[in-house]
Amino acid sequence: MVSRTRLQWLALGAGGALACAALCWQHREARRQAAARPGGESLQEPLRQLDRGAGVLALAVAADSTLEHCRGDFRNRAMYAPLLSSGLSLLAGSRRLREALPQAHRLRDAIALGSVLTGLAGTGFHLWNVARRPGGIGWSNLFYAAPLGAPAALVLSGLLGGCAERLRHAPGDGPPRAFGLPAGRALALMSAAGLLGTSAEAGLLHFRGAFQNPAMFLPVSAPPIAAGLLAGSALAGAGRPRLHRLARYWLRFTVLMGLAGAGFHAFGVARNHGGWRNWRQNLHAGPPLPAPAGFTGLALAGLAAERLLDRERQALAHHGRKQA
Repeated sequence: MVSRTRLQWLALGAGGALACAALCWQHREARRQAAARPGGESLQEPLRQLDRGAGVLALAVAADSTLEHCRGDFRNRAMYAPLLSSGLSLLAGSRRLREALPQAHRLRDAIALGSVLTGLAGTGFHLWNVARRPGGIGWSNLFYAAPLGAPAALVLSGLLGGCAERLRHAPGDGPPRAFGLPAGRALALMSAAGLLGTSAEAGLLHFRGAFQNPAMFLPVSAPPIAAGLLAGSALAGAGRPRLHRLARYWLRFTVLMGLAGAGFHAFGVARNHGGWRNWRQNLHAGPPLPAPAGFTGLALAGLAAERLLDRERQALAHHGRKQA
């Protein structure tokens, strides 16, 4: 067994390394954006980043639902639906990324809508699974019954993919819109809400694990900060550049934290009896490997929203100069 002191040093070292990597990423992106500022940025760039975020989220849902529903032995045939829906979402997103000049497609719209409906139905099934157990909706059942937050990730994946698809219909003469709002603001608020929900789910499961590794506090502290900064950036005006920089930094930190989280979960699997030699049992008994990738997908979508917000601010500034 690894001692508590070694786990603390491991958590501190990992957190410091992630912070340094996020700062380096922030510096590199700032230099790239400064170099590209005179010509502006194509709308396709943030849309491709949004596709990456939706794809990572769909991959996390596909892998996580496969593991969890295999553990449930697919007792209900509806348990195959999220595997099919998330797999189709992943294929649709990868298809958009391969296209040189992506165009909207009705089939991809239908796939995104199917993901949203499947996720909503899954939330209902999971809520029913928790409520029908002895004791109803209580801490014990929330810890060990079907996770309520898992199908919501599929809803978010469908919404993000659907937004990326809809924005390809946007005319080029003005800022694109989604859900009646400027697209950057709508996606920022959606990503912020997703980060908060995913962090709440991680907090519930890490509380069940008694936060035995200090690194387990990261997913319940860093993503809410990133969500708050992202929402503030969406609602604030153009005169808050420091807030926008902080939002990008925390989002990049969250991207890296999600990737590192999969490594910590692999370490948690190895600590179970038999380690990876007993992978058939420990993959189900240990912490879920694909779950932390949800933070990565949502943070990538948040970074795409920040790019769209930049375009909207530049368009407003240009419009103001023309009126002056």
